[in-house]
Amino acid sequence: MCSPTKTLQSCVSLPLEEAQLLDVVDKAKDWAIMHGAAMRSKKNFNPDALMFAPFVLTPSSFPRKEFLKAVELQPVLNELIHAVAHDAEFLQSTLASTEKVDEFTRSLITIYRTVLAEGIAQTVSLALLRSDYLPNFSDTIKQVEINTIASSFGGISTNMSPMHSFVLTELGHQDKLVNLPVNNALSGLCDAMVEAWKLQARPSAAILFVVEDVTYNICDQRFHEFYIRETYPHVAVIRRTLTQIHQIGRLGERKELLIADLEASVVYFRAGYEPGHYHGQAEWDARLLIERSLAIKCPSIQYHLAGTKKVQQALAKPDVLARFVGDAKKIDAVRDIFTGLYSLDQDEGGDEAVALALADPERYVLKPQREGGGNNVYGEDIPAALQAMSTAERSAWILMERIFPPLSTGYMVRPDGPSPPPLVQLVSELGIFGTIIGSKEKILHNKQVGHMLRTKLSSSNEGGVAAGSGALDSPYLID
Repeated sequence: MCSPTKTLQSCVSLPLEEAQLLDVVDKAKDWAIMHGAAMRSKKNFNPDALMFAPFVLTPSSFPRKEFLKAVELQPVLNELIHAVAHDAEFLQSTLASTEKVDEFTRSLITIYRTVLAEGIAQTVSLALLRSDYLPNFSDTIKQVEINTIASSFGGISTNMSPMHSFVLTELGHQDKLVNLPVNNALSGLCDAMVEAWKLQARPSAAILFVVEDVTYNICDQRFHEFYIRETYPHVAVIRRTLTQIHQIGRLGERKELLIADLEASVVYFRAGYEPGHYHGQAEWDARLLIERSLAIKCPSIQYHLAGTKKVQQALAKPDVLARFVGDAKKIDAVRDIFTGLYSLDQDEGGDEAVALALADPERYVLKPQREGGGNNVYGEDIPAALQAMSTAERSAWILMERIFPPLSTGYMVRPDGPSPPPLVQLVSELGIFGTIIGSKEKILHNKQVGHMLRTKLSSSNEGGVAAGSGALDSPYLID
């Protein structure tokens, strides 16, 4: 098996002496809870209780040059995904094989075709994107994926650098704080929502958050809501599930979206990205109702489709970027972050990709058209997964070259975890947030607004914090 051999130097000397470790872990847990770096328990759910979100005690090292590269590239990626989302022919042809065998993708495309045929009521979209990266063994970053719907942890992650500043100060390393980059993800994401709200010029309208039936990652969502209410007290925010929207939602005379008697002029999806959020036809009807409306959607249905793995794989083909990015330098910069991505369609290329995966499965990851973590197939599990699929079913998946990042060393602190936590080997994934507002003809707003770092055990494949396998972190920039 390929494996990383490099270990990045920690920001402080480890291991810590046990008494100091126990003391600072206790303080860090309380700091996390008191500053909202917290979640509701999935195991023992209680709407009146929070537990701290899993976190890494000291910030994990990340190559400064590659961090700055990712920050600088984000507006280019924003423009790329915006162009892709507004190319109906490309989206439909790229997803044609997938929709035949993936019911969820087919349902999304059915909504897309419906609003295309009717004429899209609101041509302006708002996107809050997050591009995720792993450094490879040579430290250059490679893109894992780009998220176009419910790009989470902008709220909680904003609190991680302050928490790590506190921890480093407690450990006597205040001189290290200069290497923790400022993170304004929360304000940047929320400001973009309000910019979209202002475009509608409907002072009495609200921003609608579409949420799950039960929200575990409540702090991350509420931080957005509370920031908007505190900074822009004249802007109302409401939260509803797709089921509730079906029950009380309707279109007004101008196709405005009415939730009971309140207009929602901007819709921010924190749910709707996986099949389990749609219990039946009622929830799909609610999604279609929203898409038919004058509300600015985050994301619109076309932006949701632009974030599918199949589209990501298509963009990695030679010459496809030139369709969407005019500047040669920008094309080279984007191409540089791509790793190998292969179609598994029923054709010669798909058969070749299957042969690659079967010959050396440890080099690859199988990815379906799903968000939310916990869906991928890795390494030695790939042959059995491929052999269980028909050639048609393969089209719902893509094959991606596995990225083998450098390791770091640290303490992962989890609720109900061992005390003191053991020193473990870790792998970190960087997420860069971007915001963009515009129509097919004109981009009105395009910014990079912040970052997050998720860290997992080096022995773990999946790294989602909400899915239960990763931990919140922040980057400590090294040269």
